[in-house]
Order: sequence, then structure tokens, then C-alpha cells
Amino acid sequence: MDQILRFSGALERDPAIDKWLDERTPELGAIARHWFGRMRQCGDGDLRELMHDGCPTACVDDAPFGYVNVFTAHVNVGFFHGADLGDPAGLLEGRGRRMRHVQLRPGSEVDPGALGALIEAAYMHLRLCLEPWRT
Repeated sequence: MDQILRFSGALERDPAIDKWLDERTPELGAIARHWFGRMRQCGDGDLRELMHDGCPTACVDDAPFGYVNVFTAHVNVGFFHGADLGDPAGLLEGRGRRMRHVQLRPGSEVDPGALGALIEAAYMHLRLCLEPWRT
């Protein structure tokens, strides 16, 4: 990885995120809250979060690895370095240079184990990329 995106202002727990989640429609907000909650479970004391571009974003220290966003009829669970992740279940969408996302709709099933594994892999991938710069 040639460059690592970094954000200032990441917190252990950003109250703006829970407020944002509370303001979403109940059905879509519940999906976003569940999967952002899964991102919050990552880490060994190095997980931080912030609002970036209007979305809850999870970071390893100050480097983002995942986000959720709510649209009119679906929720995206996104990964800043998703192109680098293995995806045996074929959940990832997108063709950007780095980012990928999983689109979730109410009433549609997603393999929770596969999506949870993507979240954990995104966290671990970034943590390993940051290792040379961490003290």
C-alpha cells in the first residue's frame, strides 16, 4: 500500500455517530447500527471513530477502514481498502481503485458471518499496513 489515508479528530466513541444513527429511518437505521456496532467490536484499544463525509467511519488509530451510509432504500457497509480484501462470498461491490462496499436492503438476507469476516479482515489489513509506523 503506497499511501494511507489519515483523519484528525477520531475519538474512542464519537457521540455524533449515535446521533446520526438515531436520525435514520428505523428500518435502515437498525441495519446501519448493527453493522457499525460490529466495526466497533474490532481492535485492541486502537479503534477510533468519527463522522467523515457525513458517514460514521471506523478507524485504526487515525486511519479509516470502514464506514456505513444510509440511502433511501439501502445501507452500504463500505471498506476504504476493500480492493485489497479477499471476498470468497462475493459480497463486495464497486470498481474503484481502493474502496468497495456491500449493499444491504431490508428483507434481503446477507451472510452475517461473511460480512463480519470482511469487517474483521479490513481492520486487520489496515492494522498490518500501519505496523511500521506504530510505536
